[in-house]
Amino acid sequence: MKHLSFGGDKETVYERSDYPPEKLQEMFKGETFGMIGYGTQGRGQALNARDQGIHVIVGNREGGPSWQRAIDDGFVPGETLFDVCTAVSKSDVCMYLLSDAGQKQMWSTIKPHLKKGGTLYFAHGFSVVFKEDTGVVPPEDMDVILVAPKGSGTTVRRLFLEGRGINASVAVHQDVSGKARDRAFGIGVAVGTGYMYETTFKKEVLSDLTGERGVLMGAINGMFLAQYDVLRANGHSPSEAFNETVEEATQSLYPLIGENGMDWMYANCSTTAQRGALDWYPHFKEATLPVFEKLYAEVANGNETRRTLDVNSKDDYQVGLDAELKHLRDMEIW
Repeated sequence: MKHLSFGGDKETVYERSDYPPEKLQEMFKGETFGMIGYGTQGRGQALNARDQGIHVIVGNREGGPSWQRAIDDGFVPGETLFDVCTAVSKSDVCMYLLSDAGQKQMWSTIKPHLKKGGTLYFAHGFSVVFKEDTGVVPPEDMDVILVAPKGSGTTVRRLFLEGRGINASVAVHQDVSGKARDRAFGIGVAVGTGYMYETTFKKEVLSDLTGERGVLMGAINGMFLAQYDVLRANGHSPSEAFNETVEEATQSLYPLIGENGMDWMYANCSTTAQRGALDWYPHFKEATLPVFEKLYAEVANGNETRRTLDVNSKDDYQVGLDAELKHLRDMEIW
């Protein structure tokens, strides 16, 4: 555990070393962790917990691709791999990691099978915070906690195997046992996080939805495309436009930010690059700030939640998604 100052705000950071495997095994001795949903995030977290001596079972739809993936990872039908309701009924810690739309659709089905006095675990505050839209209202006789890794399930697994661990947000929505907070941090380490920061369900989901639509995915894609198009329109070749937009950013400069911060990246570039970036970043901030303010407002008022649930719940959702991703994939830049 460390106490750090971020811009004058003091925060406590909980570390992987605070909960070594032997402590985790003692904390959760005799308990079953039930991973409901075996997508990218569920898979990474389930495997990390199992590797640390936690008894993990998986609940999924039999016959689907995720069912077979769980079998390939060593989960055994009838022993550690079950249909969703059976897995929920066996779980002391029910890890509800279906998609947000899936959580809404399945909630009335799984709720009667939740164990009284158990723990209901989320990796995202979406369903609980926007309960008016999802219908997800946890029973009053359970601890309700959240551990939200700041990355994809693939990264959660990769960093765990490298002996590091990803950053995560941790929150307690409901503490019936009186031990929910400590258990939440312990489970955070069990699923593969390295550094944990305390927050609330609401703050987690508002910041997460903003980040995904903003600099993490949506904004960076839009800026890549804008710069690439300008270069191409001014006669630069596809390879040159790509190298100056994507290749240098992802393979050279962004890793420097990850290593030691923005100033470190600037310090390791030419003086010409430094001068230009220092002069131009305020213009980009000014241009994008209104977009981010609008984005945050749409997240906070629930419009983004309702749109997500509406689109992702349609029967032909996968068909539409495949078409959108194909459009992206077919762009010259990619």
